[in-house]
Amino acid sequence: MIYKHDPASIQGFLEDTSNLKSGHTPGVFFPETEDELAELLKSAVKEHRRFTIAGNGTGTTGGRIPLGEYVISMQKLDRIGEPVPLSANRAIITVQAGVLLDTLQKTVERSGWFYPPDPTEKLCFIGSTIANNSSGARSFKYGPTRNHISRILVILPQGERLDLSRGACRADQEGLFRLGLPSGSELAFKRPGYAMPDTSKHNAGYFSEEGMDLIDLFIGSEGTLGIIAEADLMLIPLPSAIISCLVYFLDIDELFRFVGLLKDQKSSIAPRAIEFFDLHSLEFLAEKYPEVPRNSEGAIFFELETTREREESDLDTLFGHMESCNTITDRSWIALDRDEQERLREFRHTLPLLVNEWLSRQHESKISTDMAVPDGRFRELFDFYRTSCEQQGFVYIIFGHIGDAHVHLNILPRNREEFLQAKALYRIFVGKALELEGTLSAEHGIGKLKAEYLVGMYHESGIREMVRVKKYLDPLLTLNRGNLIPAAFLETENN
Repeated sequence: MIYKHDPASIQGFLEDTSNLKSGHTPGVFFPETEDELAELLKSAVKEHRRFTIAGNGTGTTGGRIPLGEYVISMQKLDRIGEPVPLSANRAIITVQAGVLLDTLQKTVERSGWFYPPDPTEKLCFIGSTIANNSSGARSFKYGPTRNHISRILVILPQGERLDLSRGACRADQEGLFRLGLPSGSELAFKRPGYAMPDTSKHNAGYFSEEGMDLIDLFIGSEGTLGIIAEADLMLIPLPSAIISCLVYFLDIDELFRFVGLLKDQKSSIAPRAIEFFDLHSLEFLAEKYPEVPRNSEGAIFFELETTREREESDLDTLFGHMESCNTITDRSWIALDRDEQERLREFRHTLPLLVNEWLSRQHESKISTDMAVPDGRFRELFDFYRTSCEQQGFVYIIFGHIGDAHVHLNILPRNREEFLQAKALYRIFVGKALELEGTLSAEHGIGKLKAEYLVGMYHESGIREMVRVKKYLDPLLTLNRGNLIPAAFLETENN
């Protein structure tokens, strides 16, 4: 096993995209096999070690940043198999946790298969996407990562292996899990006793529902219950054709009406992604793309899987929707071939780069939201975002997954005073999302940055339910202490 403790090697593990600056660690372990990973955890008590698990640094919540713990880097566990067909419409592929999402997607596509989850950052580790139940634009059709995992190999905090296939262990009527381990010991504990919010995306706290599969407790647990070392991922056939569109609007109400038409379950078309750009996002993008109409109030990007036989009919339906909603049709962008779709994807992903360039000149960090609410309450949250930011005179953008009633508001402070005002407003936004029965985090998770807000969502009783599960599986608090569960609750003796 590789171990590094020199400052140059450590520095890269003290940062991610969260801008958290307080990280420190004695050193970093790089296990090269699952056996080495298991042995490292077995020796943790004797060696007086706690660990923070490090993905590839693409997270936004400080989850991989150690606060004095040793680091376990997953980058050497990067073995990837080949797709194994199970039927004409289904295959699986076995990967270790350190495989890059980009590598996986390219590998399966070469064989004519498709892995639907699509977090924006393609250089994330697969293990991290499972630990965080990652989602993205295509989650509108396919759901989050959880829906595409058929098996995980978890190394539990004491070094025990748990090779868990979907369906192997479910909570009984009392909510109890029972499962034998290879050592001969038995797991026996209850699922958390709270309900999930009624949102299409949710990534805040341990998953729980009646009759749930044990595999779903580990998915989205942010590395606090065990280390996901390997997984079997479910694949479907690669779509034969895609229609990608970017449609501009003169009126925000017409934009919302268009989204409603795209989401109509009675429609003959069913997009896999529906994304939003507000007028301020488009102003940023116009710096690089002068073809963006200056009078647009917003834009919708969407992707539709089709076939060569259906393509013309699907386009006719889309043009009908565009006409009925008074879009800026002559300036809209329709991409039917792969090269043009790649240019359109580049357009979508340019926005955060332009925002980061702007922020670098202000020397302040952005304040970002990741809340989602039930579909019928989204417009209220959206209008609240806009009105609040306008009243305080902030520079801001709103963009993201409008199909899932989940957009990202980025407030872009111009000075320290605005940064502090924006942080105070963020707390108000959290309260508003929870008032609308939404979730604190739809896709980015909790990590260290948002743990304090989790109490507002689950109340103390719900946090203690998480502590109960955490301490059952990790009684010595070996893994990812400070992530997800507020540290003060872990320090309490009577949980």
